Amino acid sequence: MCGIAGVLHLSEPRFDLQTLQRMTEVISHRGPDGDGHWMSRDGLVGLGHRRLAILDLSERGAQPMHYLGRFTVTLNGEIYNYVEIREELIEKGHTFVSETDTEVLLAAYAEYGVSVLERLDGMFAFAIWDQQERTLFCARDRFGEKPFFYVYDPGKLFAFASEIKSLFAFGAPRQINHRMLFNYLAYDVIENPYAKSETFFEGISKLEAAHHILIDGQGVLTKRRYWAIPEINVDHKISFEDSCERFRELFTQSVRRRLRADVPVGTSLSGGLDSSSVLCTISKILNGSGQGQKTFSARFHESALDEGDFIKLAADAAGAHAYFTWPDARALLDNIDRVFYHQEEPFGTASIFAQWEVMKLAKQEGVTVLLDGQGADETLGGYTHYFRTVFQELYSTDRPRFREEVRAYEELHKRPFNADWRFKFEAIQPGALRLLGKARRRFSRPEYLQHLHPEFAAEYKMDPPPFRAFGELNETLKHSTEGYGLEKLLRFADRNSMAFSREVRLPFLNHELVEFLFTLPASYKIGQGWTKRVLRNAMEPILPKRITWRVDKLGFDSPQAAWLREPEVRDLISECKAKLVAERVIHSNARPDEWQCLMAERLLDFVAA
Repeated sequence: MCGIAGVLHLSEPRFDLQTLQRMTEVISHRGPDGDGHWMSRDGLVGLGHRRLAILDLSERGAQPMHYLGRFTVTLNGEIYNYVEIREELIEKGHTFVSETDTEVLLAAYAEYGVSVLERLDGMFAFAIWDQQERTLFCARDRFGEKPFFYVYDPGKLFAFASEIKSLFAFGAPRQINHRMLFNYLAYDVIENPYAKSETFFEGISKLEAAHHILIDGQGVLTKRRYWAIPEINVDHKISFEDSCERFRELFTQSVRRRLRADVPVGTSLSGGLDSSSVLCTISKILNGSGQGQKTFSARFHESALDEGDFIKLAADAAGAHAYFTWPDARALLDNIDRVFYHQEEPFGTASIFAQWEVMKLAKQEGVTVLLDGQGADETLGGYTHYFRTVFQELYSTDRPRFREEVRAYEELHKRPFNADWRFKFEAIQPGALRLLGKARRRFSRPEYLQHLHPEFAAEYKMDPPPFRAFGELNETLKHSTEGYGLEKLLRFADRNSMAFSREVRLPFLNHELVEFLFTLPASYKIGQGWTKRVLRNAMEPILPKRITWRVDKLGFDSPQAAWLREPEVRDLISECKAKLVAERVIHSNARPDEWQCLMAERLLDFVAA
């Protein structure tokens, strides 16, 4: 992983090398191992790069990198299948001078053009300048693991970077997008699923996941989507056993590719099913030795949230060395400004700080690359709220099976499922409650808007709420993966890891694996009271039984409520509320969500800095 930046002037040459250097300097944390800047001879385009050396640590891996005297690239991320693509390109006559995936990407673009994206298994954001065609080609990976922000003034300029602060250094205006702030304070959402390019800052856009941009020789910008989860077409012929076997094959291949590195590789371990599956699969690939691999975990003094027993269980099974960090309220208070500086936009809970501390620990222990279990919940049905979708689908189509599945859920989870009037109404008339909600917003002020200042809320309260409901599990999971849910977690992980110059790799987000999972029947994911059935059964031979058949789910959860009760944190929250009142964002007598107050006030400070 690295940091990238660049500017393309679309009219007269106005290139300023010092500006490009400022853009890369503010993201030096993303690449402490070197920096590079290149500008075209005519001064129309400049590319910058901060390097975190992962493959081929020599100067041959420095960027911006050139190929055939025609192409120049600045790349952030990893092309995991670069070895296979390289072999294919050598057969076609290409030669290489480095062992990097960057050079392979350039050669592949020279060979295949835009269609190269179809061949990549990776996490990436990059820009390639074609001197011959005078075009700039930019692309972002399928799921949005790597960031790409840009400003575009048609006919004048296009500037891009890995982080928003680089665009501020370029000269982009520091202006809050009040629609996004409203959605956050009203609905607790930090992305707009109806406009995925929108950010919390006016005039600054993000390139959506699985999209590319091409700016042609006339300065015309074209943006297209190059990949999407295919339309749901369930394979009802595949058996559950065969689906588990195919899952193991694809997942093992994904993990194996993500172990490719010339620096130390470890794992972030929560003690849950997903991260334990990654860890134990690594151990299996390494013939059970573990080779002394290191795991990094957050633990808490609150016993209800501490996963220490499960973490040790997984680490022992894999032959790994477990390292722990213990986040607390004092550390949160000391670091909240720095965390927001790196996150740049609001984040949902204090659990993001727990992840921050894990990345700090990995840096202290000298491990540069961490494999992580993110992506499994959204593609395999890991969150317990997905049960509601499953039950609603069955309630409207198969009442006997609905009762059977609810009974299995209640027996396993030791709590009743509330099939109230709202549940039944949504099952029979999907979307009807959204119409009722619109009427409430028109003729009254719902409770979720009561804390907002009327002037602030008036302009946006009639906009459709930025969330959707679906009547089928696979459609719901598809929305969680592509619409709203997964990408915000990927943003948290990218900024936290890059703050400490670490790289996070996610085996569950291999696109072939994801495409396969969306061909499976919903019952292979959630059924008989269990989430992620295919994962549990596929991993059962290599995981400790207590982890394979865990019912509860914590992840890197944090004791946020207790932290917010600490006196110094209370004082900070009071200051934040006062500032939001002064800015006419909330009422003076409002009782808004306290964490949201912290985030909103940090956003105001970030813009004013």
